[in-house]
Amino acid sequence: QVQLVESGGGLVPAGGSLRLSCAASGRTFSSYAMGWFRQAPGKEREFVAAVSWSGGTTVTADSVKGRFTISRDNAKNTVCLQMNRLNPEDTAVYYCAADRKSGVYVRTTRGDEYDYWGQGTQVTVSS
Repeated sequence: QVQLVESGGGLVPAGGSLRLSCAASGRTFSSYAMGWFRQAPGKEREFVAAVSWSGGTTVTADSVKGRFTISRDNAKNTVCLQMNRLNPEDTAVYYCAADRKSGVYVRTTRGDEYDYWGQGTQVTVSS
């Protein structure tokens, strides 16, 4: 069992930056791929980025590529999402999730295949 708690959301002007963190409990965190997803009002949940258990492989959605970076620190049981050059379309609740069936690489970007989820953190980008 893994429990996930996100933090770092807030209100930021367009062009600004935020760094989201996800703190995980549980001894098996380091063996899971981790992902970030987001959901804007009235829209479906969207994949943002994922990182393999070792941190050696990352996958990033085209919509945020070049602006967002995912990373993890297994010693601290955390996964982070650095978000730069934010725009109002990035406004959403951001969730971190864990895939306990992952192998060496990121196995999936489908949210319904992730096993554990945090409660989410709100990111609002003003124009």
